[in-house]
Amino acid sequence: QSGKMATARRALHFVFKVADRTATAKFYREVLGMKILRHEEFEEGCKAACNGPYDGKWSKSMVGYGPEDAHFVVELTYNYGIKQYKKGDDFQHITVFSKSAVENAKKCGWPSTKASDGAVVVEAPGGFAFHLHNEDSPKTDPVQKVVLSVSNLAKSVDYWSRLLGMKVYSQEEGRATLGFADGQAKLELVQISKLVDHAEAFGRIAFSCPRAELPSIEKSVKEEGYTILTPLVSLDTPGKATVEVVILADPDGHEICFVGDEAFRELSQTDPKADQLINEAIAADKSDEWFAKKQRKTE
Repeated sequence: QSGKMATARRALHFVFKVADRTATAKFYREVLGMKILRHEEFEEGCKAACNGPYDGKWSKSMVGYGPEDAHFVVELTYNYGIKQYKKGDDFQHITVFSKSAVENAKKCGWPSTKASDGAVVVEAPGGFAFHLHNEDSPKTDPVQKVVLSVSNLAKSVDYWSRLLGMKVYSQEEGRATLGFADGQAKLELVQISKLVDHAEAFGRIAFSCPRAELPSIEKSVKEEGYTILTPLVSLDTPGKATVEVVILADPDGHEICFVGDEAFRELSQTDPKADQLINEAIAADKSDEWFAKKQRKTE
């Protein structure tokens, strides 16, 4: 059953909370070489806490190497007025295969270190790491995997594979790689020797499934005694498709969003005005001045 389910499920995106939109947009555009795919502004907090536990005005920017239909992308959520998020040890890194990203990092003089496997490690503003491999981008998508910390690998692998229908691609001492299909970005779980600390900057990983499967995902997770953060709910985006989601938490409290695929494909169409929309929002928001002033004080 899980094999059949897995083929219809897709890895979509990882959600980061960002405090400085200007520096963040620069990193994704100029270092990683991603495009702004869509940008949306909201007057009040999300019913499924997509922007975290905040009630105020916020924005969402989707960035990636190509349309969301066929690429694993990043969702940047920005809460107006929040200048900093304390980072935990829950998120380890996102792995990208891209010669041009390695080249861009060098050209921009972006600070970097080397990982043990030779990857160039760069951090997005806020401290989120990307491991860039100096290799040709796969035809499918340069974004290859998301790496998260877990406190009990066996328990996590059981949850993600048995309950959520992921295939275990590899498992060795202290780590496991899972995914829904060969051509999709994978999830790598790495054992750490303490409880996972999500702090304030905690993210969320999103997948889609046929809409009809949402109630059964919720039911099976509930029956096993695991956490449902947001039971099945409809989310509206002004002027765009309404989607249905269920938000779960895995054994370590990593947030997981499952969204109905049919409506999400409609919602996630690339917007040719996305670049202009985020630039206008950044220009209208005075937080740039705040960061510049803070920078001057520390120099």
